[in-house]
Amino acid sequence: MPYVIVKEPGTKPEHMELKDGSFTIGKQESNDLVLAEKLVSREHCEIRRETNGKYLIVDNKSRNGTYVNTNRVEAPLVLRDGMTIQVGRAQIVFHDKRSDAVVQGSQHGLSGGVEKNEKSLKRTAPGPDWRQKKIAPVELKRKVHKELLERLDLKYEDFDRQTDEEIRSKAVSGIRRIAEDHSSELPPGLSQEEFVKEIADEALGLGPIEALLADNEVDEIMVNGWDNVYVERFGKVEKTNLRFTDDRHVINIIRRIVAPIGRRIDESSPMVDARLKDGSRVNAIISPLSITGPTLTIRKFAADPYEVSDIVSFGTFTRQMADFLALAVKYRQNILISGGTGSGKTTLLNVVSSFIPKAERIVTIEDAAELNLPQEHVVSLESKPPNIRGEGAIPIRKLLINSLRMRPDRIVVGECRGGEALDMLQAMNTGHDGSLTTLHANSPRDSIARLVTLVLMAGVELPSRSVREQIASAIDLVIHTARMSDGSRKILNIEEIVGIEGNIITMQPLYLFRQQGFDRDGKVNGYFTATGAIPEFASELKERHIEVDHSLFSPSSHEKERIEKAGKRV
Repeated sequence: MPYVIVKEPGTKPEHMELKDGSFTIGKQESNDLVLAEKLVSREHCEIRRETNGKYLIVDNKSRNGTYVNTNRVEAPLVLRDGMTIQVGRAQIVFHDKRSDAVVQGSQHGLSGGVEKNEKSLKRTAPGPDWRQKKIAPVELKRKVHKELLERLDLKYEDFDRQTDEEIRSKAVSGIRRIAEDHSSELPPGLSQEEFVKEIADEALGLGPIEALLADNEVDEIMVNGWDNVYVERFGKVEKTNLRFTDDRHVINIIRRIVAPIGRRIDESSPMVDARLKDGSRVNAIISPLSITGPTLTIRKFAADPYEVSDIVSFGTFTRQMADFLALAVKYRQNILISGGTGSGKTTLLNVVSSFIPKAERIVTIEDAAELNLPQEHVVSLESKPPNIRGEGAIPIRKLLINSLRMRPDRIVVGECRGGEALDMLQAMNTGHDGSLTTLHANSPRDSIARLVTLVLMAGVELPSRSVREQIASAIDLVIHTARMSDGSRKILNIEEIVGIEGNIITMQPLYLFRQQGFDRDGKVNGYFTATGAIPEFASELKERHIEVDHSLFSPSSHEKERIEKAGKRV
C-alpha cells in the first residue's frame, strides 16, 4: 500500500499509510496529518487517490503554498515514487509501494528507510534556496537572453493560441539547449537545471523575485535598483544576494506586473500602485523620481488570512483583548486602527472585521484590495488611477460617497489618507455604526490630530472645534499597533473616546502593553493588561439587559502586582 514518510524539525520520522480516498494535511485537528505550526493553513492540502489508482497532491489555496521538489503546486499534480512534498517546515516523502528498506526501517525506529531517503528529506521549499544557491554572472545571463530571442524567432509565434504552460515549456527547451552550450561558463555550485530555471523566471516570470514570492518566510520584497534586493523576514530587513540583469530588466518586470490590470509606468507616469494575481500589493517608482534606479516594493498577500488564534499565538494581543474587540464589533462600535508603516494595521483590520456578523452587508473600500473577509455578503471596491491622458481617476472619496447608496450595514475603509476622512466621519454619525478604518499615526493621541488634518484636506471650511466634535461623536475606540524593535507586532493601546472638554478630545485607556526590557535573544519582554476601566458602551449594554462578562476588563496578575508595589512605595 502507498505510504508517506513525514519528517518534522526536531522529531523522529513517521511512517503513515495512504488509504483509498483522501489523506488531508493541515493544522486543524480533523486532518489525517496534523502539523501545528503558523506556516501551515487549517486545511492546507490533501493527497487524493484517483479512480485510476494514481495519487494526486492538491493544494487547498493555502496561504504559504505546497511544494513538490521545490516547485509550488498550482494545480493537482500526479505523485511519483520518491517525490518530496513540503508543507511548512515538514517534509513528506511519497512512496507508491512498500519497499524492503522501509519495512526494515519500521522495525528499527524507521532509521533504515529514512537513511535511504536522507537526501530527499532535506528542506526543499524555495526559502533557503535563494539564500544559499549560486547566482549566474550577469554577462552570461545577458548572452543567453540574446541567444534565446534569436533561436525562438518570436515573430512567428502565435501566443494567443498557446497556454502559459506551453509557452514556458517551449522557452525552457530553448534555454536548456543554450545552457548546454555554455555549461563550462557556469560558476561552481550552480547546476545547469538551476541556471535554466533562473533564466526562465527572468524571461517569463518575475525574475529573481519569483523565489522570494514563493518563500513563505518573506513578508515584503524591496528592490532598490537592479543589484540591491532586500526582504523582510520575521520582522527584520535583510539584503539578499539576488539581482536583476540591469535596470531595464527591473522596468520590464514592473511593466509585466502592471499591464494585466490596465496600468502603466514610464517617464510621463513614473509611479504606480498595482497588485499581483494573488493579491500582493505592489508599488513601483522609476526615473526621474527615483534617483537610485527603478524601485519596486511588494507587500505579500495572505491568501489564507490570519485568524484571531494566529494573531494571539504571535503575541500581538491576548485572548482577553480579542474577546473585548469581538464584543465591541458585535455591538457596532466605530473603530479606528492607527500605527506606523508595517505595523500590521491591515492584518489587524482584517481580523477585527471578521467579527462582523455574517448576516450583515459589508462594503470594503481600498486603494489596492488587500482585505479578505470570511463573510459571504461582502462588496469590495477599489479606487482607480487616471488613464494615460490623466483622466478617469476614481479616488476612495468617490467610492465612499457611492457606498452610502449601496445599503451597507458596515463600511470598512482600508486606509484614510485624505478628504475621505470627512465622509467617513459623517457616515459613522448618520446611521452606519460599526464601521472601521485605519490611518498612519505614532500614538492614539496623534491619530486624533492626524484625523483632524485629513478632514481639513477635504476642502470644506470647518472650525477646528467642529471637526473635533464630529470625531468625538463618531469614533468610539482607537486601537494603536506598532512594530517592535525585535520585529514583532503588538497592540500597544486600546483607548475609548469618552467626549470632548474645551478643544481637547478626552480618552481613557482600556488595555495597554507594558514593556519590561529584552531577553537574551533580543526579544521584547512585557505583558498585556486591562486597566480596569469599563467602557461606556458596556454600561449601556447593561441598561439594555445584555449580559457583559466584566472579567474582560480585569487587570492581569502582573498589573495587580505592579499596582500593589506602587501602593506600598507611596
